[in-house]
Amino acid sequence: MKLIFLDIDGTLTVPGENTPPPSAVDAIEKARAKGHKVFLCTGRNPDMLRPLLKYQFDGFISCAGGYVAVGEKYDEILYDHPMTNEQRDLALKTLHDHGVFCTVEAEGGSWGDENLGDFLSSQGPGNSEIERWRKALSSNLGIKPMSEYDGSPVYKVVIMCLEMSQLDEAKKALGKDFNFVLQELKAPAKCINGEIIHKDFDKGKGVRIICDHFNAKIEDTVGFGDSMNDLEMIQTVGTSVCMANGAEALKKLSDIVCPSVSENGLAKAFADLDLI
Repeated sequence: MKLIFLDIDGTLTVPGENTPPPSAVDAIEKARAKGHKVFLCTGRNPDMLRPLLKYQFDGFISCAGGYVAVGEKYDEILYDHPMTNEQRDLALKTLHDHGVFCTVEAEGGSWGDENLGDFLSSQGPGNSEIERWRKALSSNLGIKPMSEYDGSPVYKVVIMCLEMSQLDEAKKALGKDFNFVLQELKAPAKCINGEIIHKDFDKGKGVRIICDHFNAKIEDTVGFGDSMNDLEMIQTVGTSVCMANGAEALKKLSDIVCPSVSENGLAKAFADLDLI
């Protein structure tokens, strides 16, 4: 039995969409029928990944590792680690004071700065995370205005800005406890974007938590990703796969590079690895 971990945006789906290619759905069904277990492993919070659960998985790692659930109804919570309110408030203050656009992600929803849409519309094509947010905002996928934020526990903060110096104060204030995970910038995009993620968790630790739960060995795990928030997963799993549309740095670290998400890469890699 293999444990298979799938990033969503840029891996399972085109960034910002909730419908995988039919070939990917078929591959997942065949892999599970063969006795393997398949998990989502994503930066999305549970609210934003929920539309994909109809395709049937054995669990998920969400919030980049901050919230891990398994079970037929995804109601067995293995890990749950939000920010403290003080950490959240400090992050938002130091970021907003320097003009950084923010989105906070809780278990049940996401809230973004009201002018984030205008900022994104001025940017050229970017990485899968920029495209996800651009589509999420334009499609109204549950991202509410920051002014409506209800105080729900926050697992991570998504950040976007134009200059690295805009993050300096936040890094000084939060660097002891948080990693600033920045995505690879692809021309002509100028937007620096990434996530502030607690050092207590990451996607790789999420993989280990699920392995421990199922008494599985790390060498029996396979991970698929495309962006730099997949780094720890790629470094942890027994066999790592990066999509052809992924970050160049991640490709160099992966065991295999498969065709892009739009070229049925997931299904082809499942076949090549004898998972189906």
